[in-house]
Amino acid sequence: MSAQPTTDNRVAAPAGAAAAAPAAMAGAPREYLSFKLGNEEYGIDILRVQEIRGYEPPTRIANTQHFIKGVVNLRGVIVPIVDMRLRFQLPDVQYNSFTVVIILNIGHRTVGMVVDSVSDVLELAPGQIKPAPDFNGEIDASYITGLGTVKHGDVERMLILMDIEQMMMSPDMGLMDTDAAMH
Repeated sequence: MSAQPTTDNRVAAPAGAAAAAPAAMAGAPREYLSFKLGNEEYGIDILRVQEIRGYEPPTRIANTQHFIKGVVNLRGVIVPIVDMRLRFQLPDVQYNSFTVVIILNIGHRTVGMVVDSVSDVLELAPGQIKPAPDFNGEIDASYITGLGTVKHGDVERMLILMDIEQMMMSPDMGLMDTDAAMH
């Protein structure tokens, strides 16, 4: 008789531990790559980032969206380059020594996005992320996952957190074929 409660306890403990693990994971801090577009600072999931490169003019492709600058050959892979400043209709888009291309792994595709500059990699705990308010701007609010608050000493800054995968895979971007979007 006494062996049964021991067995039940052993079975119950791992089940309880397994149930607690996803909850702990959901509350775990996540890392974001922060970058600048105009006067705003954005953040994307660091796990989507393959590498960061200096800007080099891509080969233009006819009949593409105005914000798709063209393609580059990245170690044998043809990578479309999206200028996020043009995508968000920012004025005065200039290319300088700070302009970079963030190479992303999105779905089964590699895509580059041009940004003004890359700031740093930040770790944000769930308590540092607030829900995004409704926007009436050029950016589709469905691509914004929240607003991150980062403090350095007495200085606090806001980071617009984006679901870059959802944005790049959206039909209006024209980057993903229907087969790739379904997988």
